[in-house]
Amino acid sequence: MKEKPTFFEFAAEVGLTKHIGGMGATEELATLCGIGPQSYILDVGCGVGITPCFLAKRYGCRVMGVDIMPGMVERSKERVQREGLSHRVEIRQADAQKLPFEDETFDTVITESVTAFPPDKQKAVSEYTRVVKPGGMVALNESVWIQYPPPEEIACWAAQELGANIVPLTPESWKELLEKAGLQEIRSNIRRIDLRDESRGLVNRYGCSGTVGIVARMIRLYAVNPAYREFTKQVRRKGVTPAHLEDYFGYGIFTGKKSLTENS
Repeated sequence: MKEKPTFFEFAAEVGLTKHIGGMGATEELATLCGIGPQSYILDVGCGVGITPCFLAKRYGCRVMGVDIMPGMVERSKERVQREGLSHRVEIRQADAQKLPFEDETFDTVITESVTAFPPDKQKAVSEYTRVVKPGGMVALNESVWIQYPPPEEIACWAAQELGANIVPLTPESWKELLEKAGLQEIRSNIRRIDLRDESRGLVNRYGCSGTVGIVARMIRLYAVNPAYREFTKQVRRKGVTPAHLEDYFGYGIFTGKKSLTENS
């Protein structure tokens, strides 16, 4: 018997992926990592390909985007072709916990609202560190608890809003993952969530026509797919934004540098 479709399968079908902080957070990651025309970037959990295409166009770099979901890989490849970026962007299917690349391949590894999902987060971060070159950067944009523990209603909201049954980590826990992977010069910038900015970020990320296309595909999928109708009903039931959310929930930009030598 086929399992129920997941949030990510629905997201791939309508062409939608998101991360907290929007494109502003992506630009912050790029700036902190010094991404430029000579950079070779790995974007782990590339979703429908927005970030790989954005980086290639904005900074002139080469980008390898990977995602564990076949549907996301397909959508990403379509976007790369549509935007004429095949000479700079490649998309492959891969698991963050077992990346199919040689050691010291990339100048920078980034993830955006991705490392919260793998069962073994330490293994994933250690993989990012393995495939980045000495002196290269690992940079994460991930959900955080600004105060811990949060009230139950806020924990439940965060889990459904992020699209799966996950528990965000504290900033200290994220930094510890980077430290245990052997990264140095670890830095973090913690931000409170702004729901208005998050709503506006959809249009900034996809453009007006792209957003209209996403909404149209959602309506079409709702009309023809009973499982999607049930999924949206469940989200609506859980989706009332709790009071004082911004006091507990936010996101963090975390960066770490791989040492130039093993013993440095």
